[in-house]
Formats: sequence, structure tokens, C-alpha cells
Amino acid sequence: MSADADSEDRTEEPTEKRLHDAVERGQTAFSREAPLFASLSAALVALIFIIPGRAASLLAGLVGVIDDPAGWRIERGADVLALSSPLFVAAAQFLWPVAALLMTAGIVASIAQATPRIVPDRILPDFSRISPRSGFRRLFAAGGLVEFAKSLVKLTAVALVATTTLMGQKAILLDAMDVDPGVLPDRILALAVKTVAAVLAATLAVASADLAWSRVRWRRDNRMSRQELKEELKQAEGDRMVKARLRSLRLDRSRKRMLSAVPRATMVVANPTHYAVAMRYVRSEGGAPLVVAKGADLIALKIRAIAEAHDIPVFEDKSLARSLYAAVEVDRPIPADFYRAVAEIVHLVQQRKTGWVHRSH
Repeated sequence: MSADADSEDRTEEPTEKRLHDAVERGQTAFSREAPLFASLSAALVALIFIIPGRAASLLAGLVGVIDDPAGWRIERGADVLALSSPLFVAAAQFLWPVAALLMTAGIVASIAQATPRIVPDRILPDFSRISPRSGFRRLFAAGGLVEFAKSLVKLTAVALVATTTLMGQKAILLDAMDVDPGVLPDRILALAVKTVAAVLAATLAVASADLAWSRVRWRRDNRMSRQELKEELKQAEGDRMVKARLRSLRLDRSRKRMLSAVPRATMVVANPTHYAVAMRYVRSEGGAPLVVAKGADLIALKIRAIAEAHDIPVFEDKSLARSLYAAVEVDRPIPADFYRAVAEIVHLVQQRKTGWVHRSH
């Protein structure tokens, strides 16, 4: 009763996260009829294109047994092995392309429905699966009854189609006993092609319906109760808040690290309060001027305050400050486009230092 009540409570459609978690657990929408349909299609292809060309090689491999059956004695185990060896080799050479095609078709049909993944929980042994009680419960549950109904419908449809096809070929089968035995394999092959094609047409309808049903059942099995939906939304909201908090902490650390580098600057370009870019240029260090810090609004004011506290020259140039802020990242040298404008500021800084040295003397 609790399981039924729990199922009745699940009235909400599954979210994308719920479906993604189900896929990660190995619970995917899977139709068993699709691989069967693919294998039947491969069998039809083999009957039309592969088997006719390989029948001659099969007969050539068996000609020694067929032409001289009396020459094979079966008195000891070695005689049986000697007889079975050519039979086995001929059958293997005849069947391996067909078997490979059938296996490939089934695998491709399975992979097309769900990407293969390793799920440890589904690999570990589950002793409840060998319990007779659990087995009867699964067998007579709604899912088991649906599978039984599908199998019954499929078996009935295939039997009807095959019987109808063979009854239509009754005259040909009766005439085959009076015709040349050499044409008998061709007639049998043609009959097999017609029968498999008819069964394939019936299986197509079953497979299409099962594909649609498996998708509907998968979404239905992953429905959520309103409480589960609320908890997932709350968890997602909590994750967003945590991520936002972590992002804010990273930004704060980055700003503190950047502001701690301002005292190393040799000049600051401001606009006048909205933007501030601190640069370092020492001729002996070589290279172009390096942006050690930049900021807008409050960060710009902090950069200016730190620069003034450490006697770093601050130059107000609205267009240059805005352009440097937009174009250059922190800890990167300025591009060549700014060399001329920044060189003038460097020259002013040198003049100020020279004047300060003269006054100190």
C-alpha cells in the first residue's frame, strides 16, 4: 500500500535533473523490440545479398560428404571428429558473415537508444533478483504483465503473418517436389526472403509502438511528488547561492591581491573617479609598462587612495583611462597602441622625480 500511495503522490513531470540522474544510474528508456527489428533487417539483407553468393562455397565444402557418404565410417570417436571437421569448417565459413551482421545490427540498435555507461550499482550482485518471491512479484506486477502482453501480441502477429505467407506459397511448395533438385535451393531462399520480409513488416509496427511506450513509461516511472520537486528546487537554489558566494569570495581575493600590488606601481591613470589603471614601468626591468591593477568606481577610488598614500603620481586622462581599462588585463603589458600616450606620462613621471631630486639637494 505504501508503494501504491507513493506512486499516486508522484503527479509532477520529471525535471531535466531528475532525468539526467536516472540516465547516470543506468535507467534509460530502452525497447527490446528495436534490437530484434534490427536483427531481422540484417537477416533479410543477409538472405538477399550474402547467402546466395556463399551457397556455392558451402556446397563445395560439403561435396565430399554428399557425393560419397558410404566412404565415411563412424566406428570410433576419431571417425566422428574426421566427419565433423569439414562440416564445421564449411558451416563456419558460410555463417560467420551472417552472424557478424546480426550481432552488429543488434548492438547498433541498442547503442542508438542509450549511450553505454558503466554503473557500479547495476554490476554488483543483487540477491533479491534470485529470490522466488521477488521474481513472482516482478512477474505479476504491472510492468511484467505489460511485457507478457507485448510478447503475446508479437508472437501472435508473427505467427499469423508467417502462416499467411506460407499458405500463399503452398502451391509452390507442393510443386517443388516435382522440379529439378538443382533449383530447389533458389526456391527455398525466395520463400525465406518473402517470409522474413512479411515478419519484418509486422515487427516494424510492434517495434515502433514499443519505442514510444518505453519512452512514455520511462518518464512516468521518473515522475516526482510535489515534495520532491520542492526539495530539488530548494537544493538548486542553495547550489546557486553557494556558487554565487564562492564566486564573490574569489572576486574579493582577486581584488585584495590586485590592490596589494598597487604600491609597486610607478604611475596611475584615472578618469577621474570612475576608472583607475595602475601601471609599473622601470627602464632597468625592460619591457613595456605593466598593468598591475585596474578598477571602476569604488575600486578605482581605492587604487587612487593607495597610490596617494605611497606617493605614486596620479594622472587624470579620461579617454586613456577608459581605453586602458577596457583593453588591458591585469598583469599584462600594454599594447603597442598605447605606447605613445603612456610614454608621455612616463616622461612626466621622470621629470617629477628629477625635480624632486634637485629640490632635495
